[in-house]
Amino acid sequence: MELFGTAGVRGRVEERVTPELALAVGRAVAAEARELEAGSGTDGPAGPPEVVLARDGRVSGPAIAAATEAGLASGGAKVSRAGRLPTPALAHASRGRYGVMLTASHNPPSDNGIKLFRDGVEFDRELELAVEARVEAEEPPAAWDAWTEPDRVDTLDGYLADVREYAAGFEVDGADAGDDSGGSLDGLRIAVDCGNGMSAPATPTVLRELGATVVTLNGNVDGHFPGRGSKPTPETLRDLRAFVADANEGVDEPGRDGEGYAFGIGHDGDADRIVVVDADGEVVHEDTVLAVLAERYVRTSDAADPVVVTTPNASGRIDERVREAGGRVERVRLGALHEGIAAVRAEADAKDTEVVFAAEPWKHVHTAFGGWIDGVCSAAVIAELVAAEGLESLREPVTERPYRKVSVDCPDDRKERVMERLTDRLPAAFGDATVDTDHGVRLEFPDASWTLVRPSGTEPYVRVYAESDAVDELVESVREVVETAVAEAES
Repeated sequence: MELFGTAGVRGRVEERVTPELALAVGRAVAAEARELEAGSGTDGPAGPPEVVLARDGRVSGPAIAAATEAGLASGGAKVSRAGRLPTPALAHASRGRYGVMLTASHNPPSDNGIKLFRDGVEFDRELELAVEARVEAEEPPAAWDAWTEPDRVDTLDGYLADVREYAAGFEVDGADAGDDSGGSLDGLRIAVDCGNGMSAPATPTVLRELGATVVTLNGNVDGHFPGRGSKPTPETLRDLRAFVADANEGVDEPGRDGEGYAFGIGHDGDADRIVVVDADGEVVHEDTVLAVLAERYVRTSDAADPVVVTTPNASGRIDERVREAGGRVERVRLGALHEGIAAVRAEADAKDTEVVFAAEPWKHVHTAFGGWIDGVCSAAVIAELVAAEGLESLREPVTERPYRKVSVDCPDDRKERVMERLTDRLPAAFGDATVDTDHGVRLEFPDASWTLVRPSGTEPYVRVYAESDAVDELVESVREVVETAVAEAES
């Protein structure tokens, strides 16, 4: 059984993430948690393991939540119902206990999903496989007298207060770190497109409490996502982009003195992703946002060895800014930032090492705040930086080379053979490149250009990513090698 993908379990509610599956996963999580807590000596007299259960605003959420709760309770876990929350708020609430978030993030409204947390961190692959095995084996209920009665918890206010405090104390040029007066964004005007998702009760509230003037688009929670597609892209954010651009037309200093907007923010359905729109209504490249935050975290760290964890498809501009600031970059497979953070912390000389930031495009882990992906925290931190220094000033040091991603058709049953060939073929075709084969084949060139070739985990493609001043030529050269390998793997 392959239950978990790169971001939990996701799929259509009539076919994949059904109430039956939700019940089975809930029971499996309860059994696994009981075994883990018994092994740590905290089960038994201390009571059953506690699991916080939350959902996003999808129409199917109440039914899936009811089934999940039944599975957890009949599996012997104590359920704390948290209602509708952004995913980062559920992760925050799972500190010191377990968490189950029912969300399909940016997927269509017909989908739902299940994400699992333990002590503020997503389940690692080992724990996911353990849950999969219990689901496949049809984990039986616990003894009748181990079944539990749920209670209700209100966790959103505490999460928002912690985000506000963290952002207000963030170190920015021209502002005093640790100023938690709530007015650090006074005079800043921001437009936020909540996409009818769970950022609606979170991001605007935090920004306003920090002093900003906020206008929202699609600011009501609606599981049909009537305002736009839940995935924030340049296309789905066209209304936000037009709104910001139109408001700023003819304004000398957008976002100040009651005129225009300094920038815009777009979120996905569960508020773990963030997209930034500049004063002209253009989307700021996700890797530029990542590079800005990574550099700032490295520069302000006291660690002898500050590390930024990212993914193989992330731009070389991140490496450039992190190196300039005195840190280093480590890469981990997509969807496994939490595993990358743990791996760096487990290094032999980790006493001098600190993971100061972790991110993949659109998704950021502010490790000093928590071990989860958090778009609400990103919104607040970015707002603090923009208020103090301006968005264009933050972007100016980042070299933004042209970037492309293409997909080459490749049946799933050929992917392994194709990648074996490419491990040799690509380095041979590009002899001046530095090669990394940990997560696909990544080539880095002396002029800071790079390319990555990796198999898609969900579709019949091999993906080619490239960033270069001559990106079209690089992509075509790489594509030719990949297509030849795919054709040869057929024979």
